[in-house]
Amino acid sequence: MSSYTAPLRDMRFVLKELAGLEQVARLPDYADVSAEVVDAVLEEAAKFATQVLAPLNASGDRAGARWDRQGVSMPPGFREAYQAFVDNGWASLAGNPDYGGQGLPALVAAAVQEMWKSSNLSFSLCPMLTIGAAETLELVASPEQKARFLPPLISGEWTGTMNLTEPQAGSDLAAIRTRAEPQADGSYRIFGQKIFITYGEHDMAANTLHLVLARIPGAPEGVRGISMFLVPKLLVGADGQPGERNDVLCASIENKLGIHASPTCVMVYGESGRGAEGYLLGEVNQGLGTMFVMMNAARFAVGLEGLALSELAYQQAVAYARTRVQGRAVEGSAAAVPILHHPDVRRMLMMMRSQTEAMRALAYTVAAAQDAATHETDPAERERSAAFVDLLTPVIKGWCTETANEIAYLCMQVYGGAGYIEEAGIAQLLRDARITTIYEGTTGIQANDLVGRKVARDGGAALLGLMHVMQQTCVTLEEHGSESLAHIAKPLSRAIDALAQAAEYIVNHHGSDIRSVMVGAVPFLRLFGIVAGGWMMARAALAAQHHIDAGTPFEGDDGFCPAKIVSARFYADHILSTAMGLARTVVNGGASALDLDERRF
Repeated sequence: MSSYTAPLRDMRFVLKELAGLEQVARLPDYADVSAEVVDAVLEEAAKFATQVLAPLNASGDRAGARWDRQGVSMPPGFREAYQAFVDNGWASLAGNPDYGGQGLPALVAAAVQEMWKSSNLSFSLCPMLTIGAAETLELVASPEQKARFLPPLISGEWTGTMNLTEPQAGSDLAAIRTRAEPQADGSYRIFGQKIFITYGEHDMAANTLHLVLARIPGAPEGVRGISMFLVPKLLVGADGQPGERNDVLCASIENKLGIHASPTCVMVYGESGRGAEGYLLGEVNQGLGTMFVMMNAARFAVGLEGLALSELAYQQAVAYARTRVQGRAVEGSAAAVPILHHPDVRRMLMMMRSQTEAMRALAYTVAAAQDAATHETDPAERERSAAFVDLLTPVIKGWCTETANEIAYLCMQVYGGAGYIEEAGIAQLLRDARITTIYEGTTGIQANDLVGRKVARDGGAALLGLMHVMQQTCVTLEEHGSESLAHIAKPLSRAIDALAQAAEYIVNHHGSDIRSVMVGAVPFLRLFGIVAGGWMMARAALAAQHHIDAGTPFEGDDGFCPAKIVSARFYADHILSTAMGLARTVVNGGASALDLDERRF
């Protein structure tokens, strides 16, 4: 497999031209976040990703994590890479400065995290969950708990996990049986088993803090009776240092299709009989709401995984297409040509390129809105930004990961038979991508959340507001006078109309025919993602055209901005054209999915 190269120019273009880095830098607490600082951070992150993490990606896949009765051993090089990751300050990049973090915006962190995920997805899962655990503690932990646990978590000295799933309780958290017995000193003893726990056990950090959902005796049935507990792997003494082992162990790790270097653990609490010592986080019976804080952060981060794997797949496919000489040109040639010359290969590469650019623009824009939702001084603007993040989070998770699987498939198609051989590395990419549509909530779960909670609940108000902004972009494209921009405006406008038609059907029928509406939930999520991506590509084309009009090539590259417009045109012609069909599926597809008698399946 060719080495990964961080797409820094495209990242900076999105940060500065589309996501609003300048506006984010004006928010309180971000006064020191200049473009120069961000550029320096991105440059150093790119070096770490390409020089430290990427070389361990294939070897980590081959070796995998290893379990024995003493614990889990990471593949060769991972411990050293993680220590360097912590020593260089990458773990604390966006952490709260009050607890030792560097306090950089979520927008900048998103770009940096994309590099970790492209270069080594298995490695990146450990800091991803640790960041989510730190954010959860910051929101709901007591002052004493924050002082005790947040500094080593934010620094990366300790890592964090999320413990939801049990053998009988997958997506249905109401079925959780893990119990928490209160003790006289205010602590709890945790008994139960959790499965599919990413980095539940490993040998890279001094301690691990598990965030565990459990029931206190006498709690209400269902999700109303779930509380959250912090359970350290090693008990923490009065001096803040880890000491004896808590009554929690990793019973085994899973043998998986992909992400082999990321240990997926079966965790057992209270096997010795004394119970694992844990501490209540937040209020009793309010654990599910608290866990959603961490889960939503993880869902956005998994969406970034889709973007990151798409970027890696595109880079591998382009590198191979440039060098693989095969076949004569369809228009006629004396000798064989690189497959990059063949029209269908060009089509596949443009499918990969344009959708990857669209995902990056949408994900970074949502990250910027996260910053505004947290740091904006105007309450109305905070509320608007939070609603935007809420609406788009299931789209980022669902659409980006589903598209990443399609792009990984296209990468292997470009390689042909060579890609099917493990040594090429494309098989690993395809295997790693597959999990992204499943963990942290399947695409179906994301779609149900989008349709039920984000569209139907408010009568489509938030979506209607966003579509109005999208249509204004179409007007701006038309008014510019450029033939290329007008070419993009028409299919984008039609796609927005298709999204509006589908949304209207959902709002009008969710209460009266919910089963038919939910048949179209995943097609609706895909439709929303495609249209939102088209809106981002249109904005990118506008920004690129402004540079061309002003005679100011972006970062001095004369070809960069014209290429941006070509990508946007391709997206309009090849991706946005599917919107009308998806809208028809949402509106008319319910009956044919539901009419067949269940006995006929």
